[in-house]
Amino acid sequence: MFRAFIVATSATAVLATAVMAQDFSAELKARQGQFRILAINVGILGGMAKGEIAYDAESAQAAADSIVAVSMVSQAPLWPAGSDNMSIDGTRAQPNIWENLPDVMTKWGALGDAAKVIQAAAGEGQAALGPALGQLGDACKSCHDTYRAPAN
Repeated sequence: MFRAFIVATSATAVLATAVMAQDFSAELKARQGQFRILAINVGILGGMAKGEIAYDAESAQAAADSIVAVSMVSQAPLWPAGSDNMSIDGTRAQPNIWENLPDVMTKWGALGDAAKVIQAAAGEGQAALGPALGQLGDACKSCHDTYRAPAN
């Protein structure tokens, strides 16, 4: 009887460890990749808005279109529980994301709305970029302030 208890306890411990040690590397790479794509394209538009990069309507539109495309990526598979900065290395996603996932997804929707604003403004000239980028930045900040850990 005692031996059966030990076997059952050991099996439970092994299964619990397997669940805790899930490999989320693909989801993490995809999640971080989408944010890198956003950052690159926001950088292009920001550079144009500031006059650091010559405004080019075609390039501005391509950058804005890319931001919209990323905002349309289904987020559900990219945010598995246990892929936070307290559970795995290499992420700044805080555990409170999974306590408030509907709020996070609402904020992602707001990013998509702001992306459409910049998409509409991108071809309208350098002066149109700043206000649209402000809306996009506000959408990013609203999520980052609550759900992203500071950089080390």
